[in-house]
Amino acid sequence: MSAPVRSVLLLCWRDTGHPQGGGSETYLQRIGALLAESGIDVTLRTAHYDGAPRSEVIDRVRISRGGGHYTVYIWAGLAMVAARLGLGPLRHSRPDVVIDSQNGLPFLARLAFGRRVVVLVHHCHRDQWPVAGRFLARFGWFVESRLSPWLHRNNQYVTVSLPSARDLTDLGIDPARVAVVRNGLDEAPPSTLIGQRSATPRAVVLSRLVPHKRIEDALDAVAVLRARMPDLHLDVIGGGWWQDRLVRHAERLGIADAVTFHGHVDDITKHAVVQRCWVHVLPSAKEGWGLAVIEAAQHGVPTIGYRSSGGLNDSVVDGVTGLLVDDYDALVQRLEQLLGDAVLRAELGDKAAARSQEFSWPQSAAAMSSVLETVHAGGRVSGVI
Repeated sequence: MSAPVRSVLLLCWRDTGHPQGGGSETYLQRIGALLAESGIDVTLRTAHYDGAPRSEVIDRVRISRGGGHYTVYIWAGLAMVAARLGLGPLRHSRPDVVIDSQNGLPFLARLAFGRRVVVLVHHCHRDQWPVAGRFLARFGWFVESRLSPWLHRNNQYVTVSLPSARDLTDLGIDPARVAVVRNGLDEAPPSTLIGQRSATPRAVVLSRLVPHKRIEDALDAVAVLRARMPDLHLDVIGGGWWQDRLVRHAERLGIADAVTFHGHVDDITKHAVVQRCWVHVLPSAKEGWGLAVIEAAQHGVPTIGYRSSGGLNDSVVDGVTGLLVDDYDALVQRLEQLLGDAVLRAELGDKAAARSQEFSWPQSAAAMSSVLETVHAGGRVSGVI
């Protein structure tokens, strides 16, 4: 019997305190905190950002920061090499297993730690790379689709949904090395679960504000439906570098008074706003899972989104806990139907709330721990854990 995992190194381009941190960062840090709570030494290496200390401890996880949007990979690589020599900011980390979060680009921890590396992929970024510019898009997709699968051909993969697992196998990754560890869920503050629904139609978008989330589709839909539903309002919760463009888009559509951009808010405010809403709209082009779907579901708020996003096929049970559509026109049509049919809304919302109870971070952490123990013992695991 092999020795238990005693130390884990997490690599991620952002942490949850980063202004552009989102669901994938929450996933890694919540699981990391529970691993640390169980007695494992956990270190997170991530990017530095204005106002953040170079190192600190949050929820028993030792966080080391260095580098920026792209240089985080370079500085993390140097830190890993230095650590092997007992030097640098990671010198105290002696990881039994390393989780390399591939948000488009991997940290190439395989070069320093070999088969002890688990590659965590929330979703493939083929449709998101063009935003980076022509050269970086071609280079990034080459790394993600060719170089990384070859380099990690003997490593364990973890992803968060069955559609994302299929995307990985489409890149040539052996399905026998792809495990699915789904997102957990923080319980909504009890006080927010008893708030009253809005008396007038109200939809919410819960998302980072970046291009591939396609928040414009939600704004366009509100502009169309407002002619038939004058009291319709849209709450947009979340921040990101695309926010100013979205605000201008709402102004051009003439619906600035019908949209509230809340930005980053605390958990109580977020859940209180969601509780007031009738429908959650997530028009993202690509999702690994869709943590926001389950967060909204706690409040009995069903989600409508695109089938082509991938991960929503897992987090939304189409026709049961929400609705999946194939294009923008269908999004508008089904959103109007959902806003106008209180019985359908209640039926989907009740089932969404019931399903949300199936997810928890302790359950996700236990599943991840099982994967890490298997890798530490020299094995590989596949399927939903």
